[in-house]
Amino acid sequence: MEKSIKISLPDVSAATLPMAYPSRKNSLPESGIFLAGDVGGTKTDLALFQIQDGKLVSIKNQRFATTDHESFIEAIQTFHGDKISTINSACLGVAGVVEGNKVKGVNFEWEIDASKLESELNIKRVFLINDLQANAYGLSALKNSEFETVLKGESGKGNAAIISPGTGLGEAIMYWDGSHYHPYATEGGHCSFSPSDDLDMEFWKFLRLKFDHISWERVLSGQGIHNIYKFLRKYRAIKEPDWLTEKFKIEDAPKVISSAALERNDIICAETLKLFVKYLAVESAQLALKSKATGGIYIGGGIAPKILDLIDKKEFYKNFINVGRLDNLLKTIPVKIVLNDHTALMGAAYYAAMGTMH
Repeated sequence: MEKSIKISLPDVSAATLPMAYPSRKNSLPESGIFLAGDVGGTKTDLALFQIQDGKLVSIKNQRFATTDHESFIEAIQTFHGDKISTINSACLGVAGVVEGNKVKGVNFEWEIDASKLESELNIKRVFLINDLQANAYGLSALKNSEFETVLKGESGKGNAAIISPGTGLGEAIMYWDGSHYHPYATEGGHCSFSPSDDLDMEFWKFLRLKFDHISWERVLSGQGIHNIYKFLRKYRAIKEPDWLTEKFKIEDAPKVISSAALERNDIICAETLKLFVKYLAVESAQLALKSKATGGIYIGGGIAPKILDLIDKKEFYKNFINVGRLDNLLKTIPVKIVLNDHTALMGAAYYAAMGTMH
């Protein structure tokens, strides 16, 4: 469990990236208390927000491991006890496919039913949206200092997209209507991984022995880092050092590999992250082409901000524009890494507050 932090979100009317909300309004309500959640395979963030002086201000928030609780109801009760009646509405950004009022996690076991939450927790309205959709909404709360520019591109308008490697791989598109962005979820992370050179082909063959379907999530995620590492260790025929073997026994493998790459302690770990960044550039380009994201590509998730020192921007650019006849389009697209790891939580808070204004 992490220490609670203060989160203050400005009125959406002042957003640099203006978003369209269900209420079709562009300002916060005058009052209210709202529950926001970012529910992922590894961690869950929960927060209560209150309108104070025209801003959404967190009055309580908590982060914990998703596996700490058997159900979301149990997690909420631990977080807020019996004080649920004070909440006007809630929005949960969940790493899973939202179907109607229900969602089941892809990389965790919870099934969340909005109707049951409304009934059992006495909340007037519970909104369920995909976590990447929440992430997109949260971009409107960020300052320029909360982005790391990978590729400057051109600051044009148009559709935008967000790709987030973490426990899994999430992708969302933001349709631009001429004045506001309309975020919508995709399941692009589960599309088929496509090799682009001989090494990639060998990697694909390696993965084919493990998985019936080789998705981009098998490559661009925490498990993806581990998959790349195991492939390269075998392919390069370089014995794993004893100190690394011992670390794997007590720590999370992707974290161990990333740390060793950052500290330049192991050649295979270093190559693993280099290949990971290449794949991130490649799939970012695929997403940019599919959505014609002239407004920019945003890289979210928990991995990219932690490996900034390993991202060679010139190499990223080379891999990003390597699409043949449409390379001139990709040269114009800005690419930015989202540094604030509460972005999805903030997006859910905005959605909860704006959704009540139907």
